Amino acid sequence: MSHISNFMHHHFDKPADELGDIEKRVLAKAHERKVISTDVNAAFSAEASFGERVADGIARVGGSWSFIIAFLAFLAVWTIINTILLATRAFDPYPFVFLNLILSMLAAIQAPIIMMSQNRQAERDRFEAAKDYEVNLKAELEVLSLHQKIDMHVLTELTALREDVARLSAALSARG
Repeated sequence: MSHISNFMHHHFDKPADELGDIEKRVLAKAHERKVISTDVNAAFSAEASFGERVADGIARVGGSWSFIIAFLAFLAVWTIINTILLATRAFDPYPFVFLNLILSMLAAIQAPIIMMSQNRQAERDRFEAAKDYEVNLKAELEVLSLHQKIDMHVLTELTALREDVARLSAALSARG
């Protein structure tokens, strides 16, 4: 445990009680040598409620070119039927009051659903940013740990070389 505490102080320049939950979790994973990266899409989708999945589906369909083209075709058919085909007995004559009612109701329902989906997308972006931060932090810690190990190895090698040089110098001095 003192190794982790020393590691925290050395890399974060603050005591363990001042670290946030993310830093503590990343440090624990780094110390255990476990992977911290996850599939963000799967992790976020797993937490979605039925209503959130429906809102995402509606927003995905409602914001597509397929929907726009199909809806334009529906509007064209509606106006053609009510002006040309049913000129004398149109069920929604010009100025298409019933069509306006349908469009208003559709907009009144679709707008909040799309807003819910946009809020969820913003939440997903925050979730993804937090995961990216965790992965980046762990990568930095691993790189720093590797630097520390390499530095210790180099220092050990230098110490051994100095001892060898001192021994050789002593051996040469004794001969001469």
